[in-house]
Amino acid sequence: MGIKDLKNILEFCDAHCQWLIETTTALVQLESPTANKSAVDRCGFELTRRLRTLGAVVDAIESETTGNHIRATFGKGPAQLLLLGHFDTVWPAGQIEHMPLRRQDSRLYGPGVFDMKAGIVIGMLALSALKELGLGLTRRVVMLLTADEELGSKSSRTLIEREACQSDAVCVLEPALPGGGLKTSRKGTGEFELTIRGVSAHAGLDPEKGASAISELAAQIVTVDGLAAPEQGRTVNVGVVEGGSRANVVAEQARAIIDVRVETVIDAKRFQEELSALKPQRSGTSLNVQGGFSRLPLERTKEVVSLYEMAREVARQLGHTLSEGPAGGASDGNLTAALGVPTLDGLGAVGDGAHARHEHVEIDQLARRAALVAGLLLRIDAT
Repeated sequence: MGIKDLKNILEFCDAHCQWLIETTTALVQLESPTANKSAVDRCGFELTRRLRTLGAVVDAIESETTGNHIRATFGKGPAQLLLLGHFDTVWPAGQIEHMPLRRQDSRLYGPGVFDMKAGIVIGMLALSALKELGLGLTRRVVMLLTADEELGSKSSRTLIEREACQSDAVCVLEPALPGGGLKTSRKGTGEFELTIRGVSAHAGLDPEKGASAISELAAQIVTVDGLAAPEQGRTVNVGVVEGGSRANVVAEQARAIIDVRVETVIDAKRFQEELSALKPQRSGTSLNVQGGFSRLPLERTKEVVSLYEMAREVARQLGHTLSEGPAGGASDGNLTAALGVPTLDGLGAVGDGAHARHEHVEIDQLARRAALVAGLLLRIDAT
């Protein structure tokens, strides 16, 4: 791949900027909240139609519990590269009435535009550019678009892991960092439930015969909060607390839901051991810990850095600098990285406001991001 090829790719993407905007607009207008299967499938149907127009072989992977997932294949090489994304959103149906799809100056606003429908369209144009310019890859490219990422990828996880295991590298079309940087690491996410059992008693007549699960839970929360280690990138948040039955009854049960974020697999294991080692602090109470890490960290390994360096060189030849950095939230890229498959995240749109009312993308960055993805695929394929 030479500078001339990249120049041609960028010119192609620039010439199709209106296509980028129109396709993104069409997908955003088809609201696709994760829990609404019929809505997600409507968006998926339109995605399938447009992918086939680009020459992809498209399969719908049916799901009874969520919207159907989409697997689009470009090319027929013996080896595989994976473009990964999702088309479900966090916004409920009808949100577009409160967050109207609109273009203001150089920005396009709307629910799901940044996270991550514009990213999907960027990947589509990148593959279209390679095809139309005759820049064929020796590997096939699979674009896997899932329908339940925002709720933990329960129905798509097996599919994601299967495709990742067949791939030499994974490029994740999730939104970029502020300013357009790529995500070379992501924290792992865990959720745990701490349940306390106590002894009920009448709070006025004989409270001494009881053992309050709520009081024990309060003491345990102090201990759990102390397990946070921000200097190591570990955060701990007790986000839900429930317990007791009536004000005049010593609480027999209580529970807390704990969110944990860690930067390394080693720290994930260490935290799990520390939480499992908790002991009751009040006589008559017992505790139980359940849960785990649904997504292990995407760590900044040498393989990830190698992918980033390829992308940075492509960006340099396209005429701009490309930074990197960590992300506190997880994505499906965590799942592929945990399998040892080189994974580079944040290749999608430049903008702001994921899960927020000011969600938007920078229109003048869309074509350049598509050229970046196309160039990166060529660079990876050449290795």
